[in-house]
Amino acid sequence: MNEACKNASIQCTVSQCRYNLVTEDYCGLDCIHVGTHEADPTVPECVDCNSFVKRTDG
Repeated sequence: MNEACKNASIQCTVSQCRYNLVTEDYCGLDCIHVGTHEADPTVPECVDCNSFVKRTDG
């Protein structure tokens, strides 16, 4: 897992995530895990990036 390099295949605008590059809207992970919190997802809001880790300052 390389968290420092932009993965041009994974666009991300969630700046609160540790893996978001902040200066660009991309993820630094090699791959992500996408999942759902619904039994029968029908709209984009039902889908989650399960690779999300909250960014911490320090």
